[in-house]
Amino acid sequence: MTRWLGMTWLCLLAVAVATEAAAQAGNYPNKSVKIISDSAAGSTPDVVLRFVADRLTQSWGQQVLVVNHPGAGGSIGARVAAEAGPDGYTLYMPVLSTFVSLPGAAANLPLQVPRDFAPIGFVAQNPMFMAVAPALGVTSLAQLIALAKAKPGEIAYAATGIGRLTHLTGELLQLRAGIKLLMVPYTGGPAHAFSDVLGGRVAMIIEGYSGLAAAVQGGSVRLIAVGSAQRLPDFPDLPAAAETIPGFASTGWQILVAPVGTSEAIIRKVSEDLHRVVGEPELQKKIAKLGSYTRAMGPAETTAFVHGEQRMWKPVLEQIARRP
Repeated sequence: MTRWLGMTWLCLLAVAVATEAAAQAGNYPNKSVKIISDSAAGSTPDVVLRFVADRLTQSWGQQVLVVNHPGAGGSIGARVAAEAGPDGYTLYMPVLSTFVSLPGAAANLPLQVPRDFAPIGFVAQNPMFMAVAPALGVTSLAQLIALAKAKPGEIAYAATGIGRLTHLTGELLQLRAGIKLLMVPYTGGPAHAFSDVLGGRVAMIIEGYSGLAAAVQGGSVRLIAVGSAQRLPDFPDLPAAAETIPGFASTGWQILVAPVGTSEAIIRKVSEDLHRVVGEPELQKKIAKLGSYTRAMGPAETTAFVHGEQRMWKPVLEQIARRP
């Protein structure tokens, strides 16, 4: 009898918890929602997130605020997000390099899902663009490689943080092309790097398109290649790096996650709304102009995607770690 009463109590408790979670999701959100970004303001992930946040604001009738916490390879943003209460009102948008990180480059990275955060869905992917200062005198990736072979270690490229994808792309380029470049890290996003590019101290920059757009349109830098598998529809005249280095690919991505412990009902609610928003043709057109592309994924698909990307980049990270 005692055992039966105990089991009945546990069942009632489970029902009560489930009912409360459903009630929370039904009212969610009833106040503003913050999305932590580990990217600098003005970077491609930041711009894309603000487009998505604006659409969620309209959909929910509650303000969705983007809060930037760049630095330390992404570990600052990760720590702030992890310390937030699991109530659905603080979400987190980490980028690829937060999950694919050089050993020792940043504390408590790389992250794992679902161990460290509960996955919600996919936001966007951003192929890396390679641009050079006109003064360098090259107009193609092949010419850059030839010049770098003639001047090993002399051509400097700007990367927005050690261990970030801009850095990893530069390292991948060196490994695959058999060249040596000089990496110059910047912590404030591409805007901080451009003063050195314009001043002639840095000859090359690797970044998502939105971080380069103004400089490209103003003629301050020249695009020479993009890290997508093939040419992008919105940039038909720009060669893919794979046309010069077969198999080369470097595409960033962002996913939306929540602190561990967030109710499944809220995660499902946010995932469904995110899925709908990123599928809107108008939003897709806006993001495509930035050289970025949306993909709709649920929590399980997002988890599988991240794990696949970690496996894909692992050999590259190991090769970089072995370099003298």
